[in-house]
Amino acid sequence: MGKRSRTKVNASSEGAAGSRQPCHCGSGLRYRNCHGGKSSAVVHVARPFAGLKGECDLVALKEFVPAGTARGMVGGREITFASLLPGASPAIVRDNGEVLIGVQVQHSYRDPSRDLAAMVELALAADHGEVLGLAADPGEGPRLQDLLEGGLTDFEVHSDFGYWMPPDAELNDAMEGVLDHANEAITPTVKVGGVESAYWTDVTSKEFLRWVLPHEEAPALDALARLHAASADRLVDGARLVGMFRAHGLLVPVWDLAAGTGAEAIESPLANFAQAFEAALADETPLSPAERGTRAGLTSRQLTLR
Repeated sequence: MGKRSRTKVNASSEGAAGSRQPCHCGSGLRYRNCHGGKSSAVVHVARPFAGLKGECDLVALKEFVPAGTARGMVGGREITFASLLPGASPAIVRDNGEVLIGVQVQHSYRDPSRDLAAMVELALAADHGEVLGLAADPGEGPRLQDLLEGGLTDFEVHSDFGYWMPPDAELNDAMEGVLDHANEAITPTVKVGGVESAYWTDVTSKEFLRWVLPHEEAPALDALARLHAASADRLVDGARLVGMFRAHGLLVPVWDLAAGTGAEAIESPLANFAQAFEAALADETPLSPAERGTRAGLTSRQLTLR
């Protein structure tokens, strides 16, 4: 290919990188496979649940809470959104018509909000007693923000998967065996009070705190850098901010806690830190050289979701 052809391929109407370069939207996809594609249906949505009440808790439910539920209303009908359903099913309609939507599922298309909305639509139109799933990209249509009346509420972390069964269900030996096996895999998790969308978990040898932040990434990173550089993010003895991960367009800082700390001990310190974090967010002065170095260090310490 000649120079003129290469120049043509690498030019984008957005004034961003070429077709083979990462897309300017931050999706992680090549430009030609995202905003440079011919069809808007293939565009990746970087922050799919933006504007939805309960966005941060939904991200936690979808990414790292092992057993949890939330409630939503669609057309006056209550929907239960669950971290995980039996067999990782996307949706179950019980014999009594109750609808359960799983958010930790095998399929993943370009817009998780559209995926969940499509499952809700299928479930509301399905017969009682059905297990449902998405066999292909649902395409254009309403998103979760369009369907839910008042967003998601009543987030609850469970110690087991008992919510899989109706309250009056009589379990046979096989069902009890399935539940027992699933329950053994649950990592103890607690929703920390005093702040929104913070979750403590115990992985036996260590404890962790993961806090889903609702803020845009750049200012959130700046605020974390200011506090980390000032050693103002320790929370409690033995606590250490070890890094963060990104999930559905949001930042999730992670603290390593000493074994035996527990969720209750970090509730008040985290609430105090949240106030300091808001103050740091409001600070518009340029980062100092030390703070810029700290920011770069935090950016490089990307952790796995789990």
